Amino acid sequence: MAISTTLPVLRVNRISVPLAIGLLVVLFWLIATFLAPALSPFDPLDMVARRLQPPSWQHWLGTDALGRDVLSRTLFGARHSLPIAVVVVGIAVSVGAMLGAIAGYLGGWTDAVIMRLVDVTLSFPPMLLAMAVAASLGPGLGNATVAMVIVWWPVYARLMRAQVLEVREREHVEAAVAAGAGRPRILLKHILPLCWTPVLISATMDLGQVILLAASLSFIGLGATPPTPEWGSMISEGASQFYSWWIALGPGMAILTIVLGFNFIGDAFHDHFDPRSK
Repeated sequence: MAISTTLPVLRVNRISVPLAIGLLVVLFWLIATFLAPALSPFDPLDMVARRLQPPSWQHWLGTDALGRDVLSRTLFGARHSLPIAVVVVGIAVSVGAMLGAIAGYLGGWTDAVIMRLVDVTLSFPPMLLAMAVAASLGPGLGNATVAMVIVWWPVYARLMRAQVLEVREREHVEAAVAAGAGRPRILLKHILPLCWTPVLISATMDLGQVILLAASLSFIGLGATPPTPEWGSMISEGASQFYSWWIALGPGMAILTIVLGFNFIGDAFHDHFDPRSK
């Protein structure tokens, strides 16, 4: 009898066009993150040409108000935006999923305390809350990262709690309880492994949203500080030079493509793992 070795992954012959585009876009920016010094034609902080020079063969995206190459600064911007997104989503998932799992499994006053904290945090518009926290901590990418973690963790806490509440009523969990398994073992072995799929799908799509929020904070001066080549701060510089449209073009397209890339990948994961979409 032949033994099936099929793994629960996306099959190559079923990769959709949006998924392929998303993977290629994200791969490009990952390469730019690690190889920006080799790919960039100029140093992002050097004044290499006359100021506000339009796109040319030497400077494909022109130069900014200080004569710095916009293409080089855009490529180096990936070294700030992508790591921040990974750190924010990673911490938010870890903290939020842990608290949500505890709240959903233990219930009672533990659930009430954690979920009231979640409700209070989610009652504020995400952008306004991030602005308030970042403004109180001061400008800088580190403080902006803390602000975004505070904004995002409640989302994963609520999502994980809902999953735990549904899974803990299944028969295999009741069997484990009847067999005398301890609470930590039941939660870690019998419940959590079945709860991660929606969380990971949400995290994939949120990577692009975190990049967008980080750029928004930098745009209003609460994120990266000059002369750091960060996409949001670059767009802010371009906004002050209305007729030099090329200054904001590079970072704007970078944000657009990376957000669409993560959204395409997240949608593909959702379609693959959600039985109702088949």
